[in-house]
Amino acid sequence: MAISKDKKTTLVADLTELLNDSKMVAYAKYQGLTVAELQELRKLARESGVKIKVVKNRLLKVAMKEIAAYKDTETSNLTGQLLYAIGSDEDFSAAKVLTKFAKTHDAMKLVGGFNDEGKTLSDEEVKTLGSLPTKNELIAQVIDTLLSGVNGIVSGLENRGDKATE
Repeated sequence: MAISKDKKTTLVADLTELLNDSKMVAYAKYQGLTVAELQELRKLARESGVKIKVVKNRLLKVAMKEIAAYKDTETSNLTGQLLYAIGSDEDFSAAKVLTKFAKTHDAMKLVGGFNDEGKTLSDEEVKTLGSLPTKNELIAQVIDTLLSGVNGIVSGLENRGDKATE
């Protein structure tokens, strides 16, 4: 079914706005996923602040040309049926969502991505970025490491105090 020119213009404008605000875009082949699985992916993405879009690659390329950072981005691998995960909250949230979902759904195949500077990322780079801990997880790990020394000292002093009262 053909889309009207007005609808295409609206889609490109929406995509341009999303891309302008994005920190990273990851894309994957989704052929073979059921509607229920796609709904599960959209729910997972929503929880992470990521938008999932299924649009014609040509429309995405048009939207990319309207943004200075993406004008020279390599788009030769934007072929076939792709879905796009567009993350604007955290740097790697789009990659994290698709990587996590692809681990449990063999039909999804990561193809690649691009960052907010227009650098093209391979599927391996997207998988690697998707496996990194989030900013909050890193902060928690650093705090845990810093507090482990303090907790050890406090525990040692408490044990010494217990022995002194015996």
